[in-house]
Amino acid sequence: MTTRQLLGVQARVIAALILRETRAAFGTSQIGYLWAIITPAASVGLLVFIFSLIDRQPPFGASLALFFATGILTLEFFNKLSNTLMTAFDANKALLTYPLIKETDALFARLILISVTYTLIMLLFYGSLCVLGLADVPAYPERLLMAFASTAFLGFGFGTLNAVIMSLFHSWSHIEKVLTRPLFLLSGIFYIPSLLPPEAIAILRWNPVLHLIEWVRSGYYINYESTVLDQTYPIGLAVLMTLLGLSGERLFRKKRV
Repeated sequence: MTTRQLLGVQARVIAALILRETRAAFGTSQIGYLWAIITPAASVGLLVFIFSLIDRQPPFGASLALFFATGILTLEFFNKLSNTLMTAFDANKALLTYPLIKETDALFARLILISVTYTLIMLLFYGSLCVLGLADVPAYPERLLMAFASTAFLGFGFGTLNAVIMSLFHSWSHIEKVLTRPLFLLSGIFYIPSLLPPEAIAILRWNPVLHLIEWVRSGYYINYESTVLDQTYPIGLAVLMTLLGLSGERLFRKKRV
């Protein structure tokens, strides 16, 4: 079989896995997929509602919804990827006994499905804000695309490493939830990290999701100046975690069977 034919087979395997994952995650009805789109939007809406009740002004720009959306949607995209990939091996254990299907196929299928879903979510949400007059179009779309791709990359690396650890240590999912829960408070969703005291910035800059959110905001707003943003940090961490995750998957593959 030629390389082209092998790639064709691999693409068909991943496409079949995406269809299977779609049905497993969202059911066979369109409402299931619609619900996946509504949930993150509802999170932003609830936060805007609460802050509006106490008459809080947006930390930056004129729209609370836009400021919170740039934070919440980015964090939820990362979390969704990480959590979904973490269970990829266990959820596809029966399928992985077929010679054509590899562990990495299951990981890439989930990466593509979640990335496409969140692309749709963000397009709909930001598009709706523009139509309603609550936001302008992004000032630097290329920065937004880079930030989105980097979020996907970091989520993939984090999720792959989690999947390997969880396949060896099933209680890891509970520990991971405890470790990642503070991200909602530590990622700059409600505030501008650059305005915090230097002591706080020195701690928060270790959080890669904070850099991704700052990256998104510097791409959406025309004059958002961040003294915290370091684009190389989340990308470097994503490379490291992906290498560790894929190496671990290969190293411990026989142990999982």
